[in-house]
Amino acid sequence: MAGFVPPGTTLLGNEATSEAAKKIIEVHKKADYLNLPCPIPYEELHREALMSLKPEYFEGMRFDFTKGLNQKFSLSHSVMMGPMEIPSQSSEAIKIPTAHYEFGANFIDQKTMLIGRVLTDGRVNARVKCDLTDDLALKANAQLTNEPHMSHVMLNFDYKGKDYRSQLQLGNGALFGASYIQSVTPHMSLGAEVFWAGQHRKSGVGYAGRYETDKMVAAGQVASTGLMALSYVQKVSEKVSLATDFMYNYLSKDVTASVGYDYALRQARLRGKIDSNGCTSAFLEERLNMGLNFVLSAELDHKKKDYKFGFGLTVG
Repeated sequence: MAGFVPPGTTLLGNEATSEAAKKIIEVHKKADYLNLPCPIPYEELHREALMSLKPEYFEGMRFDFTKGLNQKFSLSHSVMMGPMEIPSQSSEAIKIPTAHYEFGANFIDQKTMLIGRVLTDGRVNARVKCDLTDDLALKANAQLTNEPHMSHVMLNFDYKGKDYRSQLQLGNGALFGASYIQSVTPHMSLGAEVFWAGQHRKSGVGYAGRYETDKMVAAGQVASTGLMALSYVQKVSEKVSLATDFMYNYLSKDVTASVGYDYALRQARLRGKIDSNGCTSAFLEERLNMGLNFVLSAELDHKKKDYKFGFGLTVG
C-alpha cells in the first residue's frame, strides 16, 4: 500500500510543474536584461525623498518675480527679508534681522541652460548645463564672494550609457571625484563613488543601491567618511506619498531620522515632516492664479526653542 499512487496524481503534479515553469518563463521575458533602463545619476539617489522631506524652507518674507523676454531668455528679481542665525555657544538660537535683493538672468534652450545670480552682499552664483552630445553633458556651478577661501567652482561631466551612468567631478582645492551606477535588473541599480580632496588631504569611497517600482522607491548609501543614508518613499495614491529617511555617522555617532508626507492637490502642494530631534516642519505651495503662487513655510524646534515662519509670493 505504501507504493500505491492514486490515479491522476502524476498528471496534477505535471500540470503544477508546467504552470510554475510558465510563470518563470514569463518573469524572464518581462525582465529583459539586454535592455535595462538607464539609472538616475549617482548624486540623485535620494531624489524623491529629498523633494518630499526637504523643500526650500525659509524664515521671514520672500518675493520672487520672473519676467520672460522671449522663449529662451528671462530676468528674475528676488527680495528676502528675515532674521539670520549667527553662531553661538548657547543652546538657544541667536538671530539678527537681515534683508537682501537678488538679480538673476536665465537662458534656457533644448541643449543649454545658463543661470546667473547677483546678490547685494557681493556674492555671484552661476550654473551651467550644456549637452555636448546626446550622451555627454557638462554641468558647472560657481560661487564668487568677497570672503577669502569661500569662492568655489565645480565641474561635472555626466555620461549616460544605455543602462549605466558615469560622472567625473573636478573642483577647486584639488577636488577630484568619480562615480558609476549600473542597472542590474529592471528595478534595481548599484553604484560606487570615489573622491580625493587634495586641499584637506582626505579621500573616500562609497557604495549605493536603489530599488524602484511604480509604487515605491528605496535607496541606501554608505561611505568611508562615516556616512550611512537610507530613504524610502511609498506612493499611496496619485496625490499622496509618504517618505522617511535615516542618517547615521558611525564616526561621530550622530543619528537623525525623519518621516513625512507629500500631498499634491489640484491647486496646491503640501509637504511636511517630523524628525527624531523633535523638529516639525511644513511647507505649502498654492497657486492663486495663472503665474501667481503663494508660499508658506514653518519649522518648530522645541528643543532649541527655535521657531521659524515664512511666507512669500512667486510671480511669473
